[in-house]
Amino acid sequence: MLFRYTLRESAELRLFEEQDAQEMYELLDRNRAHLREWLPFVDNNRTSFDSLTFIKMARRQVSDNQGGQFAILWEGKIAGVVGFHGIDWGNRMTSIGYWLGQEYTGLGLMTLATDALCKLAFEVYNLNRVEIKVATENYKSQAVAERLGFTREGVLRQREWLYDHWVDHIVYSKLASEWKKS
Repeated sequence: MLFRYTLRESAELRLFEEQDAQEMYELLDRNRAHLREWLPFVDNNRTSFDSLTFIKMARRQVSDNQGGQFAILWEGKIAGVVGFHGIDWGNRMTSIGYWLGQEYTGLGLMTLATDALCKLAFEVYNLNRVEIKVATENYKSQAVAERLGFTREGVLRQREWLYDHWVDHIVYSKLASEWKKS
């Protein structure tokens, strides 16, 4: 499976390869405090083997026609992850999740990467709905959805247990009829 998508000069998406496990783990490990604020899986990723397990799952997700998880590359280095949380083919919908290492924030990478996944969802998979669920206090993540013209639908109260407390999530959506064809 080879997939590469240029986001802009020095930035691209590609499917994860097993040899990415160490680099991905090192990025996560350097960014534990930054990522742990909003992501529940950080404490469970303790070695490059844990990252390899994620990569194998991501590749299986592609072969099972459930979308995929993609490495966001900046100047050839893994900067973060963007991907689908599976695909509900019966209802032609999916949701997108993402994270970036702190040193790569502010470059517009996540907006470009999420836009690319929307293009894949609407133009290749022919889905009708894409969702992004974001913690109510995660303003940077909310800004990605808002920059891309997603509609804020509402708040899911106590949607996620995050280490030691409940977190509410905002649900954003974009429909195929709202997608700009470029």
